[in-house]
This record gives sequence, structure tokens and C-alpha cells, in this order.
Amino acid sequence: MSAAASFVQQGKKIVAIGRNYSEHAKELNNAVPKEPIIFLKPTTSYLASGGNMEIPKGVVAHHEVELGVVVGKRGRDIPESEAEGYVAGYALAVDMTARNVQEELKSKRLPWTVAKGLDTFTPIGSYIPKEQVANPADLGLTLTINGAVKQDGNTKDMIFPIPRLIHHISTIMTLEEGDLILTGTPSGVGPVVPGDKIECTLKEGSGKQLATLSFTAVQREGGYQYKAE
Repeated sequence: MSAAASFVQQGKKIVAIGRNYSEHAKELNNAVPKEPIIFLKPTTSYLASGGNMEIPKGVVAHHEVELGVVVGKRGRDIPESEAEGYVAGYALAVDMTARNVQEELKSKRLPWTVAKGLDTFTPIGSYIPKEQVANPADLGLTLTINGAVKQDGNTKDMIFPIPRLIHHISTIMTLEEGDLILTGTPSGVGPVVPGDKIECTLKEGSGKQLATLSFTAVQREGGYQYKAE
């Protein structure tokens, strides 16, 4: 199996994009960016579908459903016109965020790796070869909690499309086979608490379902705990 197809086990990094849907930027009172906002998540944060997402004590956890792009080959300074050739496939993902941790760190102008990098904070669906996706710029993303729809967006509303993201990231850091790009979340983000059942779908514009992702939120015992200063 290629490194791309087994990206959860073999990928070296998760490159995430912040504020790539204008309505999401607005709901968090953030300015709409002039160029992509990049942050990293460790691959140890992956959680396979069906697993338990652990919320540390004191953490206010928020869900952010996203389209993941799996990189198919190594590249640097990739032109937008050639970016499609570096895509191996896609995956449905959730970028879990410790929102209260993030807000405190942002207020101090400190990096917010802790808010994004916790174990189990990147629930991930199965690999979807790009040949199975007719148009990645027209995919529906939904997230429900206990059956109630919380997020319902479409990748056509991205501020920066996938080729622009691949180009921009690759001018900063080399992309490698098996890396995952999280392309941003539509509006509707909100809290997840222990006991919640989260279910996500990825559908083509035609309504054809490409992927599902589900997990349960649980309280983490031990380990990191957040105490506000």
C-alpha cells in the first residue's frame, strides 16, 4: 500500500488551514485573511472512525468538520497550475479544537499548538482515491451531534481553493507523500461534551455519498488538564 493510501500510519505531518470559509471567520469574530493561515497538527492526533475522542478536564472542545487532501508525491514551490498532480486523494476529517485554551493563548500572543495537538483531536475517515471524486470544489460537508445538524457546508465556499493552498504551503515547507492538508471548516462550529455521538458525511454535489466518519466524545482520565489563569 502506498504512503498516500496509508497516510494515517505513514504520513509525516498534518498541515491545517484556518479561516478558509468567510462565514466561519465571522462567527469567531476573526478577520477574513488575505492569504492562507497555516498551522500544524501532529499525526499522533489521528483517531480512526468509530473511536473515542478524549476531552481533557477543563477543556471546552469544539468540532470543525473539514475536507482533507492527501498529498501523493514530494513537492516544493508547486505552481497552482500543477497542484492537481500532487493530490493522491481525500479524506473526511474533524479538526477538534480546545477553544478556551486557544483563546487564552491567542490573547497572550502565544502559539496554540496545545489547543489543536491533543491526542485523538483529529478524527479521520478512510482514504478516498481522487479518481472517485468528480469535483473537490463542490463537496458537501455535514456534522451532527446526537442526530442534530450542527454544520452543513460546501467546499465551493472556500476562500482559497485547493490548488492555491497546495501552492502556498509548498512555498513554505516541502510537501511529502502521505501528508494531509486540512482545508478549513464551514460555519457552525460549537461545543462537544463527553457522551456526545458525532457523525459526519462527505457528499458530492449530486448527492452521492463519498464518506462517513463517526466518533464518541469521552472524558479523558489523567494527562493534560486545563486551568484558566
